[in-house]
Amino acid sequence: MSFRSVVSPFALFVLYCCSLIQAQQPYVGKGTTKCSNTENSALGYSCNGLNKSCQAYLTFRSQPPYTTVASISTLLASDPSQLSQMNSVSETAPFPTNQLVLVPVNCSCSGDYFQANASYIVQPGNTPFLIANNTYQGLSTCQAIRNLKSTLTVDIFAGETLTVPLRCACPTKNQSDLGIRYLLSYLVTQGDTVSIASVRFGADIGRALEANEISEKYPTIYPFTTLLIPLKNPPTSSQTVVPPPPPASPSPSPPPPSPNSVKSSNTTWVYVVVGVFGGIVLTLVIGTIIFFMFFRKSKKQPGPIIVSQSFEAHEKPLNRKLDEEPQDLLESVYSIAQSIKVYNYEDLKAATDNFSPSFWIKGSVFRGLINGDFAAIKKMNGDVSKEIDLLNKINHCNLIRLSGVCFNDGHWYLVYEYAANGPLSDWIHVSSNEGKFLKWTQRIQIATDVATGLNYLHSFTDYPHVHKDIKSSNILLDNDLRAKIANFSLARSTDGPEGEFALTRHIVGTKGYMAPEYLENGIICTKLDVYAFGVLTLEIMTGKEVAALYREENRELSDVLNGVLSEEGGLEESLSQIIDPSMHGNYPSGLAVLMFRLIDSCLSKNPADRPAMDEIVQALSGILTTSLAWELSNNTSSYHSSN
Repeated sequence: MSFRSVVSPFALFVLYCCSLIQAQQPYVGKGTTKCSNTENSALGYSCNGLNKSCQAYLTFRSQPPYTTVASISTLLASDPSQLSQMNSVSETAPFPTNQLVLVPVNCSCSGDYFQANASYIVQPGNTPFLIANNTYQGLSTCQAIRNLKSTLTVDIFAGETLTVPLRCACPTKNQSDLGIRYLLSYLVTQGDTVSIASVRFGADIGRALEANEISEKYPTIYPFTTLLIPLKNPPTSSQTVVPPPPPASPSPSPPPPSPNSVKSSNTTWVYVVVGVFGGIVLTLVIGTIIFFMFFRKSKKQPGPIIVSQSFEAHEKPLNRKLDEEPQDLLESVYSIAQSIKVYNYEDLKAATDNFSPSFWIKGSVFRGLINGDFAAIKKMNGDVSKEIDLLNKINHCNLIRLSGVCFNDGHWYLVYEYAANGPLSDWIHVSSNEGKFLKWTQRIQIATDVATGLNYLHSFTDYPHVHKDIKSSNILLDNDLRAKIANFSLARSTDGPEGEFALTRHIVGTKGYMAPEYLENGIICTKLDVYAFGVLTLEIMTGKEVAALYREENRELSDVLNGVLSEEGGLEESLSQIIDPSMHGNYPSGLAVLMFRLIDSCLSKNPADRPAMDEIVQALSGILTTSLAWELSNNTSSYHSSN
């Protein structure tokens, strides 16, 4: 008993040490896709191989503009002749989009980490996150790119040549002793598992788990990360093709029955016959149920579908076709919004005088006259179901209202309420306002309207929604110059009821309005809208476009506010240098400073330091109330002075 108590811990220690020797690297999962992660494993695979350099392999999925041997080999610092030979294609042949490509590279130690160095010329709008995860698909990390930049400048600039360290590794001594000669850095995609990736390349699943220090109990791996596959032989092009499911093997001929098995064979055949018959009956029953479910669904009248015909709405049954529009597409809209109006295309043509240029507003938006009221009709392509679904669920005076839809000739037409005074950008930018003018109180009211609409999206929808594209051209003004948020094509919900952040590699938005954590890490949360709101409000206060606010190269927006907030050189002088000159000094300076302080808090680099939208609404409501009192006082003083 005492001997076991001594040996057991020792044995566990030996096993633990052996597992560390066998393990090549720890798999860090999503840690490599988050630029804020400071773990060393995000910098690359540790230089613990038997050799300091070796032949290694990467996988890469061909995506434009990297769909040829030449473009991929240049991007990944690989020999084009070896790459073409390994993938069994000529050097001039293109790869189909999303084709898995094998890339041979020379992998070597650089300091503490293995890497294969590639060169990349920075494109406009690039960030380390976009380069690592979009261009290189996860074969590098923003941490590794920044680590190489640490001795130079932190920021990257268009036209600059970057050294991009690619994630590769060489076998350890223990792996070499087991016959492993190569390590493949496999790019994980949706649906992959360690076993799927291992079997695909003829690798032992246990060795793959060990190579990545992944537990058999918790083998989860994530897309856009790399998984080391230990190989005894180089990978081949046949392994890049997804294998079809194996055909059902023919049943072997049964051996001749022995006399002793006749009785049991007869019984077995009875069971088989009963089983087959039962299966047929069960299939018929299930098929009948499914048929009637769909049949009844198509016949079911969930409520009136409102159809506009000659601008007069009346009920129309579901089972009638609307002109030549595909019924299945319309029904998909009905399932999203049962009470939404479905307009006839001829009605929209009549409403816009056949989409005449004189009815054109901007982009693909036209003004129409329906039932005596103006409407904005927007022509759209692609999947609009998410936008329709969201607009159908929300109801707020500061969010643009969707009144109906139409489908014709492959295009969707969304019919919105009409905002008579157009986009806010036409009113605040000197280059486009054409004599339009906003007073101080009108500006504060507009900012309050936008904040109130965003607060509704963030706090009163299920789950919290992020607009993702708040900018002056997406804020529309009605007859009373009250603001309505428009264009929900990029809007999406967060990952939980409390507004937890979500991650994306698909970075879309408008330059200048996008928060740093979104650009660098793809983080989507409600604080993303708060940052954009800060930029928008700065535009409202200064009258300058975003591009003008970035006049100095790589200038931080917060730098624009420093003079006012520090009050250097006097408050009035500082304000006069930044606030919109079209107000001719007719604003309360104390409240103006409060506005700039609020903007500054919205532009904090750390999302946690930005105020929530409900806090912003409260602050703006107080500023608006005081501004209205100030305006009333000014008007009263002006009246008495004139009399």
